[in-house]
Amino acid sequence: MTNPIHRRKPHLMLELPSSFRLTLESYFSELQKLSMTLFGLMAEALKMDKIEIEGIWVAISKNELLSSMPVARAGLQIKKDGVWLPVKFLPDAFVVNLGDIMEILSNGLYYSIEHRATVNSTTERISIAMFINPKIEGEVGPALSVTNSKNRPLFKRVLQEYSRDFFSRKLNGKFFLEQMKIKTGQGQPN
Repeated sequence: MTNPIHRRKPHLMLELPSSFRLTLESYFSELQKLSMTLFGLMAEALKMDKIEIEGIWVAISKNELLSSMPVARAGLQIKKDGVWLPVKFLPDAFVVNLGDIMEILSNGLYYSIEHRATVNSTTERISIAMFINPKIEGEVGPALSVTNSKNRPLFKRVLQEYSRDFFSRKLNGKFFLEQMKIKTGQGQPN
């Protein structure tokens, strides 16, 4: 856990050399800025109110994103047409993976891709992933600006329990996203 700071495990950071800790803090900060820029661009592309897209991610009281950063010696694969394919990385580039939250928030306009980390058997590398999670006290569901009488919500709206339920489940492809989908006859409000 990188943010909020009070949720970190301080003993982990203290074990690192101070110069590396400072570099990590700077990296965390820059990734948060990049994330907010990307959220703004996605809101613009979806013709969403920027405040609406930021509201799901940002803890308003501290203007921090809830984020975590696992480090692994791994490659990345995506599932396409039922087949796992390796991702080919461009030098000096970031890979941005839109997760289930963006699929839900965009009401299916953005599609989350099933992915997994794998050991790269030919090349040693270290991958640092940054997960931006919805704020704990927030509501997760399709943005009001992308739904209307012609574009009905495809997903349920839930309070707080999204993160708890998502992270407490066994990883099983897109099963959790499917559980969030509104089934015919569930009676979403107009």
